[in-house]
Amino acid sequence: MMSSGFSIYRVGISFVMMCIFYKSAVDCLSELSPQKYFSTLQPGKASLAYFCQADSPRTSIFLEELKEAVKPLQDFGISVTKVNCVKEETSRYCGKEKDLMKVYLFRGNILLREFPTDTLFDVNAIIAHVLFALLFNEVKYLTTVEDLQNIENSLKGRANIAFSYVRAIGTPEHRAVMEAAFVYGTTYQFVLTTEIALLESIGTEAIENAHFYFFHCKQVLDLTQQCRRTLMEQPLTTLNVHRFIKIMEAPLLTEVAEDPQQVSTIHLQLGLPLVFIVSQQATREADRRTAEWVAWHLLGKAGVLLLLRDSLEMDIPQHSNVVFRKAEEGAPVEFLVLHDIDLIISRVESNTYIEEIQEDEDEDMESPDMDIQDDEVAETVYRHRKTQLPLELTVELTEETFNATVVASDSIVLFYAGCTSTMLLTRVNCADWSDLCTKQNVTEFPVVKMYKEGKHPVSYAGMLGSEDLLKFILLNRISCPVNITSVQEAEEYLSGESYKDLVPYSSVSVLGLFSPNMTTAKEDFTEAADYLRGCVITGIYSEEDALILSNKYAATLPALLLARHKEGEVESIPLANSRAQDIVQIVTNALLETFPEITVKNLPIYLRLQKPLFILFSDGSINPQYKKAILTLVQEKHLDSLTPCWLNLKNTPVGRVILQTYFDALPPLPCIVVVNLHSGGQVFVFPAEQAITEQNILSWLKKLEAGLESHITILPAQEWKPPLPAYDFLSMMDAAASQHPTRKEPKCTKETNVQENDKKQHEDKSTVRKEPTETLRIKHWNRSNWFKEGEKSFKHDNKEL
Repeated sequence: MMSSGFSIYRVGISFVMMCIFYKSAVDCLSELSPQKYFSTLQPGKASLAYFCQADSPRTSIFLEELKEAVKPLQDFGISVTKVNCVKEETSRYCGKEKDLMKVYLFRGNILLREFPTDTLFDVNAIIAHVLFALLFNEVKYLTTVEDLQNIENSLKGRANIAFSYVRAIGTPEHRAVMEAAFVYGTTYQFVLTTEIALLESIGTEAIENAHFYFFHCKQVLDLTQQCRRTLMEQPLTTLNVHRFIKIMEAPLLTEVAEDPQQVSTIHLQLGLPLVFIVSQQATREADRRTAEWVAWHLLGKAGVLLLLRDSLEMDIPQHSNVVFRKAEEGAPVEFLVLHDIDLIISRVESNTYIEEIQEDEDEDMESPDMDIQDDEVAETVYRHRKTQLPLELTVELTEETFNATVVASDSIVLFYAGCTSTMLLTRVNCADWSDLCTKQNVTEFPVVKMYKEGKHPVSYAGMLGSEDLLKFILLNRISCPVNITSVQEAEEYLSGESYKDLVPYSSVSVLGLFSPNMTTAKEDFTEAADYLRGCVITGIYSEEDALILSNKYAATLPALLLARHKEGEVESIPLANSRAQDIVQIVTNALLETFPEITVKNLPIYLRLQKPLFILFSDGSINPQYKKAILTLVQEKHLDSLTPCWLNLKNTPVGRVILQTYFDALPPLPCIVVVNLHSGGQVFVFPAEQAITEQNILSWLKKLEAGLESHITILPAQEWKPPLPAYDFLSMMDAAASQHPTRKEPKCTKETNVQENDKKQHEDKSTVRKEPTETLRIKHWNRSNWFKEGEKSFKHDNKEL
């Protein structure tokens, strides 16, 4: 028994010793002679070999890094060997001394790559370069935006893309990408670049760091549609990439009907929170679309699930529409009421505080007080008429559902021919429901209207862009005008403290200042403020102590106080005998910049001033000295007959085309021109040999006024016609602009039931309360002659800029 036991014990020791010896041999850098090394090469197996003179002191540093790379490379099936050369060795890899500073990568006995040792400067560089060479077909290295567009188009409907930007080849981030490509390279197309321009084309500004994106191309079937792109926001490491890809592989949205506390997904396992969008059978499809929208925005940050309230055995608070579960084990489930789905995103991204509701809470959920105006559309509507809109994000209304829906909640309705917050975004296809659109006074497309319970619908009159819509919605959360009740409150209003969250959207706050008995003046101001709704913050103060503010700001009552928050200034303007339209014009002019940067978006606003343009063209940001010189001329009233502005060719590349129209060839920049668009079309250029100073510009303008300067070209008076009569938006705007508001016109009546549409049609606000077209169609009215100019019909400018 003792002998048998000893034998077993001895075998056990031998097994342990063999394992230890084997592990040491694997982790260590093996050393072979050239002949022996080549005899060990196996077909299809990768091998990295460093040929060097035995005991050469020059190789010690590199060998230390190579030894560090042995185990990681062996994990990928790549052997690493130090091949000792002797002087009599005849192998071509053991040649001259300079040739002994290279490392060779073989697959079988075929040489794939040779690396100078100075490129393999550390363990990360060694692994990155070796894997890069082996995965040449799996990882595409791109250098141009065109290359990326081509590979993206070729993979639409077929495969997704793992795109990475690294600062240089051989960095730790490059190694992480290559290690991920080794695992996932047959599932996804890996794309690598070190070109900053290519990264910038994706829209990334933080170019100092490495980036990893997932392009969702497999689900894209339309070649004209761009693949969705999700950025990995964590540092680019192997573990983070693996974690990120696992999340990308998970379902975008999952429907569940069980206790949120018991639900488990890959997101929780990877340390991400879960967001449950609470739904019920009646609104399931709409809630699913909303949940998908949220899921796309939180992809990589949280898991999103659709929780079916009707199928749950547990009770959820009646007004709770979102359930939030943190990733920490044992963390309680939070039942939330959210006024805007953006709060869901901020909850995940920045831990924005959202008030939790308790089980016994019976308080009704409040809808945000949002408002919206009518549409001004450019010719691009025609060019993009076939573009598919994401209408699935909105609730489609019909003649049967329209009244019930707009009564139930604040709603924005898009009327069209062919996302969201607690303000319901909806749509009506007027091609299918023409009678409904006729009742709502919809005659052009697209039209956006805002319906609020008990109030008259309002049409949106701005650009159909997210920034403009957001500005209008936010500015409509407050009364227009705000009723100020004390001097202290008025001071806080003028300083921007009262509505500091809205100051970024309204750089000017307007305060109407009146004594209590100025009834007519207050009515005019109130009407004007209603017209300016969504464009600027307006307030009114008419208490007995209004003279305190009047004396402080040197204002004669009635007066306007214009608080310019950027400059920290308050300007006073008398309002004696000013009607509503005059007040609108005063405020509109006040919103204009003194020396604006002209863009495609704001050019029409300044063209409507009907004055020649004084334009400084610059290839980048404007020189502060030039800006100071021109602003000085503005302040001294030397440029009152012109519209001074500047154009940054980098921000507005079409400026190059404009300059080539003027000069044939692009002139040296900066360049100042005066363009008389409204009478004659002459273009004058400031002498290029002169410095841009106040004195030189003023002298040139005086010669121009005296007729001593010759124009360089005359712009042709070509006619711009709309492609179809239905797209003649300028004429539609002119028709609205010709109807000036007067104090005697009836104000909007407050409706207690929108369903009265069935008995009598609502008249659009454009007929009962004229649209605020003055805010967009600005005219050059001399303050002493507004009404005379207002009687003139606006003529379209038919010349090019």
